[in-house]
This record gives sequence, C-alpha cells and structure tokens, in this order.
Amino acid sequence: MEHNFNRRSAQQQRLLSKHVQTVDANHFFNLLTNSQMLDMVEDQLPEHRERKFTPTVVLAMFLGQAMSADGSCQNAVNTAVIRRVLAGMKPGSTNTSGYCQARLRLPQEMVTTLARQSAMLVNEQTPRQWLWRGRRVKLVDGTTVSMPDTAENQARFPQHGQQQPGIGFPLARLVGVIDLSNGAVVDIAMGPYQGKGTGEHGLFRELKECFVEGDVMLADSYYCSYFLIADMLRCGVDILFEQHGARITDFRRGERIGARDHLVCWSKPARPAWMSVQAYHDCPDEIKVREVKVGKKVLVTTLLSPRKTPKAELEKLYWQRWNVELDLRNIKTTLGMEVLSCKTPRMCEKELWVYVLAYNLIRLLMAEAALQADVLPRQLSFKHTVQIWVAWSQRQFLSAAGEDAATLLMLIAQIRVGDRPGRVEPRAVKRRPKPYPRLDKPRRQARMEIEKYGHTKKLRA
Repeated sequence: MEHNFNRRSAQQQRLLSKHVQTVDANHFFNLLTNSQMLDMVEDQLPEHRERKFTPTVVLAMFLGQAMSADGSCQNAVNTAVIRRVLAGMKPGSTNTSGYCQARLRLPQEMVTTLARQSAMLVNEQTPRQWLWRGRRVKLVDGTTVSMPDTAENQARFPQHGQQQPGIGFPLARLVGVIDLSNGAVVDIAMGPYQGKGTGEHGLFRELKECFVEGDVMLADSYYCSYFLIADMLRCGVDILFEQHGARITDFRRGERIGARDHLVCWSKPARPAWMSVQAYHDCPDEIKVREVKVGKKVLVTTLLSPRKTPKAELEKLYWQRWNVELDLRNIKTTLGMEVLSCKTPRMCEKELWVYVLAYNLIRLLMAEAALQADVLPRQLSFKHTVQIWVAWSQRQFLSAAGEDAATLLMLIAQIRVGDRPGRVEPRAVKRRPKPYPRLDKPRRQARMEIEKYGHTKKLRA
C-alpha cells in the first residue's frame, strides 16, 4: 500500500513539474507577445524528450537572461529554482550544467526564424500612418561586439590587428536592417571584423532580401556606392544616403531643379575585386541620382521628383537616420549585447539571435502600447519598457491575480522620450577609470610576474 502511494505521489509530482514548466514558458510568451507568437514557437519546436529543460522553457530562460541586468546562467537557473519552490515543488539543483547543455541543444534555426517572424509581427501591427509617405523606410548600419577570449572564438572572430596576441578579445562585425517606423530588427548579419569580404558592404549583400519593391533604404555615407545604388534600383528600392567624402559634388553641372538641388548621371566605375565579370556586365553603365545640399551635408537619393519629395522632406527624413544609432545602443547597452558571454562561435551566434528576438519582442510590446495610446512607437522609451516588463513579469511570484495586459500597455506608454533635434554631445568620457595600468601581456604571464616581483604601483589619478 505504501509503495503504491509513493508511486502515485511521484507521478503526480512529475505531472505538476511538467505543468509548472509549461505554464512558466506560456506565461512568458503570452504576456510578452500574444497567442500568435506562442503558436510560432510551437511550430519551430524540434523533436525532444520531456525533461526538466524543454526547448520552450530553455528559450524562455535564455530570453530572460537577455532582459536581465544579471545575464548569467546561474541567475537564470536560480530564478527557475525559486519558481519551483513557490509552486510548492522540490527546488532541485542550482547547478547550471543541465541548463547549459540544454542551451547547446536549442536549435539556432529555431531562434533565427522566431527573431525574423517577430519582426514580421511588429510590421503587421504597423498602421499606414506610421510609414513615411506610405512607404516603409529601412535603416542600415553596422557595429561590433566582442566575446570571451577563447581559442575557438579567436579562430572564427580574430581580435583587432593592432592588439598583441593574448591581450585582446575576439571581435565580430554586425550589419543590421531596422524598420524606421517601429524599430524592429528585420534581419542581421554577423562576420569577422577584418579579412576578405568581411566589411559592412560584404555583410549587407547577405541582407538584400530584406528589401522589397517600394521600400526606401536610409543609411550614412559609407553605403553611398554606385553598385549598391544600382542594385537597389534594380529591386525597385529607393535610397537616401549622405554623399561619400571621396566624391566631389558640383552643383554647376547636371540638371538644376532648385537651389543646391540637381540631377546628375554617375558613370560606372571600374570592376571591384569582389564582383564577378557577369555581375559587372549586368550593371548599368550609368545611373541618375539627385544630389541636394541641406545644411552642411550633401544628400544623394533616387527620389528624383522635387514635387513628390521636396528638399525639406528629404532633410527631415535623413535626420531620422539617427534612430538606427539609438536602436543599436538599445540592443548593445540597454540589453547588454555589447559583450557576448558564450565560449564558442556557435553559441555566440545563437546568443546574438536571442538578443535580437528579445529586442523585437520588446518592440512588439511598444507597438501595441503605441496603438493603444495613439502615439508613435518612436515616442516611447525602450529602456522604460524593459524595466516595466521585468517588474511586471515578477507578478507571478507575488500574486495569483490574472494578467491585465491593458494596464501593462498603459504603463509602457506613460513615459515619452524627449524631442531633441540637432543634439550634439562630445565623444568623451567624463568619469575617470580606476588608477590601474592596462593589461599589456597575457594574464598567465602577468600572474607569474606578480608572484615573482609583487604588484606594480597604482597610477596617479
């Protein structure tokens, strides 16, 4: 009799454990997005055994790491253990080994697909009045991220060439496509910081499928390339860039259509090394562009009609390019992606896509809050939204009350970002670093020297 009771008790415990894990994962995705996103998650699930860390639970914990100030695996496991205790279950072990192995098994294709689909969900909720003249504008820019100094990471993402071996960190280059209207990351490409074909143009060629006919590409002067513009025109995509510093603009030439505003034909330059002979042959011999001077900048665009797109509208649109800098800052600084934490290139790439998914889910919340408050998503604070969500998600520890999504969206829409056009800030750090010298040798060698000679003196502040 006692044996049967213990067996039934163990079975009930397993069922309760499975239910709690499922509820926790569903709670995360349902509250953060909607049932449609949860359906997408279930569609992407690989074949798996029912264990403590199922793919859905692992993904929810991984996303929680991306949104937490303490993004360590230990903190993620500790949070899961506390959740089990509050649910009346045995806490289990706080060892991170099982969770780390489950993260390794999580398919990267699943995370990548969900990140891209989350951007599509945000775009589906974008009303026409949020677009620029009824057209979708997509921002493009590049940045870098570093990662732990391991042999595998160094082999895939070598450190900066000016750093000595053993004292640098692996460095990866990123290029992202971000929707101007809602801030969602449409797609992102990752590659080594230096080497053949690793520049921003090379990575951008992997993202051309993000653009469809009718889109407008908005980027800085680095992207003002003849072949890139010709490629976008072939796809029916218009561009607005700042003029590249190597090209001379002479408003006395071409077809004048206004003050410091003219149409000019660019001739095809010599074939670059990365371009095939056939691709070069298919490229037009010349392209017509519009050059316009606004303030101290010369802008280049394929929006040729001054009636449909006046000079003032082009200037106003280009100033919105700064949003891509803010979006990258939100991903890298607010969410903490500036330094990845994984020890292998495979896991670093997976961690990158988890950050992109987390960022897009926050943008989805902001889009829903903006619709409810009848404002633009760019008027809402990304950091405030993350803070509200993190605090709100802890309600399950404090109360069994039902979720009130309308209240959550109302709280998100309460804080608006300031409108500060033309803001100028010095690129300098006011706070002084600690008075210690830089580590200019491998850490193992530095330890040996400390054991032999002792610590060096502090630098003067």
